Amino acid sequence: MGMIRIEPLTKAAFAPFGEVVESEGATPIVINEGFATRLNSVARIDVSAEDGHVNIAIFEAKPRPQPIAITMMERHPLGSQLFMPLQPRNWLVVVCADPADPESFRAFAASGAQGVNYARGTWHFPLLVSAPGERFLVVDRAGAGQNLEEVTLPKPLSLPVFPASDRSSA
Repeated sequence: MGMIRIEPLTKAAFAPFGEVVESEGATPIVINEGFATRLNSVARIDVSAEDGHVNIAIFEAKPRPQPIAITMMERHPLGSQLFMPLQPRNWLVVVCADPADPESFRAFAASGAQGVNYARGTWHFPLLVSAPGERFLVVDRAGAGQNLEEVTLPKPLSLPVFPASDRSSA
């Protein structure tokens, strides 16, 4: 089984697959009589294909057995899909350009303060978390049309075990 190297999640490294959702680089706007700030345009939600509309959900995930076996990939051809963690724990993101090409796979270590917005049609693996009950706000597409494609990999790939430092708060 081939091994996928894990790299830090940065806006530049993730750009071919979508957007990193984080406050870094955003310009805060003071609102609510100075008691809050708003960060606009941290991600562009793309759901309009085939008359789709925005869906907001909460996912709850549990860890997979270690080392993690990457046996399938999925994508959403009609809309983007945003995942934002609701707890300050690190998590992993696995994407690829072509599921048939093991060399195109990338794995990113995301902090609990970083989300991702997978671009429409980006191949990705489901949520990878280090503790049971981790929750994510998910913004994606609802509506008519087939918006999920899954493919089983001809040969599984693997990720190293979550390092101990990734199991704690970011």
